[in-house]
Amino acid sequence: MYAGYRFPAEVISYAMYLCFRFPLSLRMVEEMPGLRGITVSHETVRQWGLKFGREIATRIRQQRLARGAKWHLDEVVISIAGKKHYLWQAVD
Repeated sequence: MYAGYRFPAEVISYAMYLCFRFPLSLRMVEEMPGLRGITVSHETVRQWGLKFGREIATRIRQQRLARGAKWHLDEVVISIAGKKHYLWQAVD
């Protein structure tokens, strides 16, 4: 998928992950690889987003759904002054 690009697949996928997972601007995403010594312009990040964005955003959504697909409900009944009270707790 990333064949023929100047940067390795790890750099492109990391930049796209930052774009679609967190509310960061293109210039902020440009700075992140810059901290590791990789110079990428915000225009390059924008073009990567147009080319690879839909697929990466779909992968992120699928991973999020897989983690929180099950819910467990815990119920406790206690008696206070002879009256029953139900306590509910939902755990993801």
